[in-house]
Amino acid sequence: MRTNPALLRDLLGAAILHVRSGRATSRSTLAAALGLAPSTVGLYADQLIDDGYIDESGLVRGAIGRPQRTLAPRPAAGWFAGVEFNAGRLQAVRVDFAGRQVAAREKPFAVDTGTRAMLQEIKATVAALARGAEGPLLAIGVGAPGIVDPVAGVSSHYSLIPDWKNVPIAATLRKRFGVPVTVENNLRAIALAERWFGGGRHLSHYIILGPRSGFGVALVQAGQLARGAHHAAGEIGAWPWPPGRTGTGSGSGELQDAISAPAVWRRLAGVTSRARVPADLRAALGEYAAATGPRWEGVVADFAHVVVSLELMVDPEAFFLHGPLTALGPRFCTAVEQAVRAAAPVLAARPFRVLPSTLGDDAGALGAASLAMEAWTP
Repeated sequence: MRTNPALLRDLLGAAILHVRSGRATSRSTLAAALGLAPSTVGLYADQLIDDGYIDESGLVRGAIGRPQRTLAPRPAAGWFAGVEFNAGRLQAVRVDFAGRQVAAREKPFAVDTGTRAMLQEIKATVAALARGAEGPLLAIGVGAPGIVDPVAGVSSHYSLIPDWKNVPIAATLRKRFGVPVTVENNLRAIALAERWFGGGRHLSHYIILGPRSGFGVALVQAGQLARGAHHAAGEIGAWPWPPGRTGTGSGSGELQDAISAPAVWRRLAGVTSRARVPADLRAALGEYAAATGPRWEGVVADFAHVVVSLELMVDPEAFFLHGPLTALGPRFCTAVEQAVRAAAPVLAARPFRVLPSTLGDDAGALGAASLAMEAWTP
């Protein structure tokens, strides 16, 4: 067995991820997943079993060859906390060592909640998740809005919380809980939720479409999150809109002014940009799932324009729509996909898909827990 402690931790962590994901269910499939000799992997498996992280049980007989024992993560070995927040609410989940959600909490915020109060709520929520948990808290993941430096664990700016400037989220939570903390932009956290809990399980290239209070995307390329040189990849809500405009004045704005979730509701409802958004925006949007006419077609066309640009630039296998707009249902996604193929004949035969996510409003928290699971090593 390799003796370098850091390398050994990384290999053991990778082994656990393969077993947790189901890619490795036996010693032989684990050896194949890690690309290592079966004898070496056998030593790793023995250590993980002895340390209480995985179980080995039963005999599974295949069509050919010798029967194999089955490897599985031990749920009670510990747990991971995932927290995702914006200016209006905080959501959190507890995920056991096997990667199953076992608890959830939600906290709405007043519009004037500041940085100190937000951090206090995050700490209180993680502490609340610990009640009744099996095993120790192993790691925390946080999905934060705006631009995030995942290396430093700092959220640099979020316009909807005025005093939110260079907030050291990771250091604050490490000091309180004494475990590793991983911080990421919330849409990139959602991308990991799709990998572990949603439709991205078997995909290596996909994009999250995030029309929420603003608009952004998260990109997974070759199985890795794309962050960009300044941790700002996917912040396309600031694209000038409508396309081709010049200068400022009437009709000028940003993409998020046209296709954020509140903006889409206002467009479909035929109200002004100052109209108050319903408290239950998802339900309000659901009333337009069967809509037709120019307003519907305009929203579809704008989303198609964005998808065309991203498809030609990045070439993903699928787009997953998240947020309140999933209430518009598969019909909306199908309409966008058809509009994309009509607008760009070069894409007519390309096998990409636009899909409403099957995950709910806690996708960001699940993704944050996924961050913690992927970053943690024994």
